[in-house]
Amino acid sequence: MSGHAQPPANDTPIGTRRRPARSDLSARGEPFVWIMGGALVIGLAMIVGFLAFVVFVGAATFWPQPVAVVTKADGKVIAGEAFRSETYKPSPEQLSAETEDVRAKVASNLGIAERTLYRVGNFDLFGEDFVWVPEFNVKSREYPTDMYFIERMEWGPFVGRVKELDLAGGKVATPDYGRLRQAHRKAEQRRNEIDRIDKVEIAEINAEIEALRLKTRRAELEYGVGSLEARGIKAEVAKETAKLEAEYKLLEEKITVLRQADDAVTITLEAVDGQTKALPLSRLVRFYPANDLTSDQKWLIYFSRWVEFITAPPREANTEGGVLPAIVGTLTMMVLLSLAVAPFGVVTALYLREYAKQGSFVSFIRICVNNLAGVPSIVYGVFGLGFFCYIVGGSIDQVFFAEKLPNPTFGTGGMLWASLTLALLTVPVVIVATEEALAAVPRTMREGSLACGASKWQTIARIVLPRAAPGIMTGLILAMARGAGEVAPLMIVGVVKLAPELPVDLSAPFIHFERSFMHLGFHIYDTGFQSRNSEAGRPMVFVTTLLLISLVLLLNAFAIFIRNRLKRAYQIGQF
Repeated sequence: MSGHAQPPANDTPIGTRRRPARSDLSARGEPFVWIMGGALVIGLAMIVGFLAFVVFVGAATFWPQPVAVVTKADGKVIAGEAFRSETYKPSPEQLSAETEDVRAKVASNLGIAERTLYRVGNFDLFGEDFVWVPEFNVKSREYPTDMYFIERMEWGPFVGRVKELDLAGGKVATPDYGRLRQAHRKAEQRRNEIDRIDKVEIAEINAEIEALRLKTRRAELEYGVGSLEARGIKAEVAKETAKLEAEYKLLEEKITVLRQADDAVTITLEAVDGQTKALPLSRLVRFYPANDLTSDQKWLIYFSRWVEFITAPPREANTEGGVLPAIVGTLTMMVLLSLAVAPFGVVTALYLREYAKQGSFVSFIRICVNNLAGVPSIVYGVFGLGFFCYIVGGSIDQVFFAEKLPNPTFGTGGMLWASLTLALLTVPVVIVATEEALAAVPRTMREGSLACGASKWQTIARIVLPRAAPGIMTGLILAMARGAGEVAPLMIVGVVKLAPELPVDLSAPFIHFERSFMHLGFHIYDTGFQSRNSEAGRPMVFVTTLLLISLVLLLNAFAIFIRNRLKRAYQIGQF
């Protein structure tokens, strides 16, 4: 016999052998894994779908469309771009005016018909920009090559034909596209020269005259009205003002001559119903024969519209033109927001994590910080208006700008107060992210630094903060993203529908903290809900949304690049 023990024989019948117990799916968590995975897929699909929709609609907005000339069954003719189509159910009153065949056709389709919205323009002639045309009411639809789509400085687009071009006495009937473009380039140069003199040179003289007036007012406040010093300054200001007024008069004469020459070159436009409209050629922004364009010409028009959108100010109640003031205002506010929120949030988190004695009071402060993240943004706007604008700004005006009162300088909404208000709104995010980043630095690195003789501050500055920098950058990225999309507090503390002056320009001190500004988020709201024609503003909503998303992604990508560089530079090894 072998010395090894043999296992006992299994005498249990095969039919009665016990099966191993199995846990149900809920015990192993598989349904929850599938639910969480499905939720992730749905969320990603919604985000990707939204972004794809915005990109598609926004990118296609500036593509030139053909102009259709539609003849209705009653003989009325309209011309315009096909904006969109939809199905609808005509009312009995609408069908009663149609023929028996039309009523039978609609009835056979369960009372459903299709209609198209045409952008007819010519608001100054027709009183409406868009017209719905039911398909059952269309007698014919043509695309003549002499139909122009004309973008104007006022009254929106004009859709029709070019009847006559008047070159200061030399009239040309139905001029060709090439000659129109050549004459329009010269008219644009005159318009730009007029705008430069009016908005730069004359504006500078007006600003200097206003500064001299304030100088006199300041002297009267300091020395008293009628004092010897005040009278001397007033006499000096009068001499300088006389020189500036003489320069102003010369510029006015120059601009008058340019305007007379500009008004002499006119263009006569003819609508599809025969009405005509004559206006200076320089008042046209862009024009083209919509049904007679080559692919290259379409691409040139498309890119020229994008260039205008990014580099020009808005017009026509923000439904046309560009968004340059909004871009400058948004970028300036985000930079000031970052400069304000980063040091304040980091210092607060550093004190709470590294210096404050942990206890109930510090825990209460952390709870308050976390709760601040849930306060509605409009509350921050009201606080910014009351504290920053009225209290802090009013005090600054009393001390430094008394000569301008009762007109406020800092005692009203402006770039500085809007940036600080949004900094308060986003600082809880930076504090929480910075605390988590500081806590992630291994304690052994702190102890090693202290053991080598470094002080507590040297340890924090040279060991802890560099290795926590990637986490701090993450909090700053989240703060920038939230601040860029907030609109409600800005409506109270500085944002406006149209800003005549940029918060950043080439005149000292270059950044004007007291000025109101435009913002891309508010521009989206204003264009979509405050314009006189929601249909005309809807394309600009998607284009501006696309631009805002692109700017936020660009700034976040730059911040992520810096964060990754810091992460590689201070990568923590395994102990």
